[in-house]
Amino acid sequence: MATKSTIYKASLQLADIDHAYYADHNLTLARHPSETDERMMVRLAALALQAYKLQSVCKGDGTLAFGAGLSDPDEPDVWLRDFTGRTRLWIEVGQPEDKPLIKACGKADEVVLYCFSQAADVWWRGIESKLSRPQNLSVFRLANGVSQALGALAARSMQLQATIQDGTLFLSDGAHTVDIEPLRWK
Repeated sequence: MATKSTIYKASLQLADIDHAYYADHNLTLARHPSETDERMMVRLAALALQAYKLQSVCKGDGTLAFGAGLSDPDEPDVWLRDFTGRTRLWIEVGQPEDKPLIKACGKADEVVLYCFSQAADVWWRGIESKLSRPQNLSVFRLANGVSQALGALAARSMQLQATIQDGTLFLSDGAHTVDIEPLRWK
């Protein structure tokens, strides 16, 4: 019998000072049995970093949500769709292969990838030339140790505060704060 996803709930209070976006998001994260707390929390951080596009791209009339992620490799980890169902933003985390990323660039207006882990540098050197063509693809790298610190914030029910200022996300559960300053690779 297959193991089912574990459900996490997050109440995210977001203050994106860089983009003048302030909102509360009540989120449900389904953590696939093979997904770690670390990867799940990177998905949540990626959503926080890109949430302002709900207002700037969709003028507030869209849906920002977690995709099926590891359960369905043809779906993004996070997506933003406008009221017509058009995928405006496709967010991936980790070190995916080039072909699914290029395919995603054809399905969405914008694709953003957040890489993490010590293996990310080696992965990027091997794939960088293959990802040079898509103009709607952005690739960011989270510093070593950040994803582990994010994983430590994971709980079945989370009350999180996120502040984005000068390109840095400060994510806190009230007791611990993780500073996330993504490095842009592409």
